[in-house]
Amino acid sequence: MSRLMSVSLTEHAVVARRKTVTRRRGWLFLRPGDRLTLCRKVMGRRPGEELVRLAEVEVISVRREPLNAITREDVRAEGFEGYAGPAWFVRFWLAHMGGEPDQAVTRIEWRYLP
Repeated sequence: MSRLMSVSLTEHAVVARRKTVTRRRGWLFLRPGDRLTLCRKVMGRRPGEELVRLAEVEVISVRREPLNAITREDVRAEGFEGYAGPAWFVRFWLAHMGGEPDQAVTRIEWRYLP
């Protein structure tokens, strides 16, 4: 069974298959080998609004770490090439998700399925 995951803020990077990592609150139940269906928007759709599926992926790594432990390489893996780096990503994440820079988040890495 595949779980649904919204990637609305990084849809372009998913479609281009550049995004291979995400950080989330929760998602502690995921394990390597689990499958995800990445979608434009999952929750908050209006009645009759289509579920847009963008990609099928297999989880290859799941771990907890502080948000501000993100590396420049992971900023790229998150789909943000050409941005200022880790400090920029932390500000971006906090602006959309809230919390504190040192909060524990779940880092999820995947590979795209054919």
